[in-house]
Amino acid sequence: MFRLALQSHLAFLPRHAMTAVATAALTATVATATLVTAAAPAQAQSAPQSAEEKGKAIAVEADKRDTGWVDSRASLKMILGTKDGQQRAVRELDSKALERTQGTDGDKSLIVFRAPKDVQNTALLTYNHVTGNDDQWIYLPALKRVKRIASANRSGPFMGSEFAYEDFAAAEIEKFTYKWLKDEPCGQMTCHVIERVPTYSNSGYARQVVWMDQPELRVQRVDYYDKRNKLLKTLTSSQWKQYENKFWRAHDMNMVNHQTGKTTRLTWGPFQLKTGLSPNDFTETSLARQ
Repeated sequence: MFRLALQSHLAFLPRHAMTAVATAALTATVATATLVTAAAPAQAQSAPQSAEEKGKAIAVEADKRDTGWVDSRASLKMILGTKDGQQRAVRELDSKALERTQGTDGDKSLIVFRAPKDVQNTALLTYNHVTGNDDQWIYLPALKRVKRIASANRSGPFMGSEFAYEDFAAAEIEKFTYKWLKDEPCGQMTCHVIERVPTYSNSGYARQVVWMDQPELRVQRVDYYDKRNKLLKTLTSSQWKQYENKFWRAHDMNMVNHQTGKTTRLTWGPFQLKTGLSPNDFTETSLARQ
């Protein structure tokens, strides 16, 4: 995944990877960073690769590895924690996602709250776009109406959690600039550390720093910096499982807000891929029927 978001999960953060086409040949610098690449011409290998080129090449390769899951379903729990480490609420949700295909503009995702009663049937629908702002709608059962989320409000907290609305949208490659910072140990592994900066309007983040493990290129950690360039949140992902011998999914995702001390943990059940979902399962008019 490089698509954190959450997209492959709640879709989520999200499918894991962006769907841009990988470059035909990566340079020797990236190859030595454990990317699987075709051999580059000798003259290309001799040219030094910039940190920006290397960062984007790693993101493109991560995307390439997570293409082809078609659609997904999963159930999860959202556990809200206080700054004192106490559990303040547990919510149960269902999620489903549809991978973009050739000729379409982006993935689609839908998450629905099933419990407790005060949030039951609240639903968030997201249409991702390769460029420009994504579209999001939320169904509010108490009001029995669908509300469009304005792009200016996408940086706000989602349903009282430490996740923002924009965290539930796909991190398409074209929506960021990239810079490889370094490789360093991360637990028992070594990770690429990459900075990505949103280019889309109204993001709540000045930049994100992403740790991707070698050689699988799974996002192990993301640091989010606010518009003042102060560390705002950290997302850590663990309990990875592989599906169809290709698609990695994290089953535990923990977001810590460093400025408030509050936390939100997402724990996932098994994922089902290629279940037969269609665009008709992701329409604004279907939100109230979930």
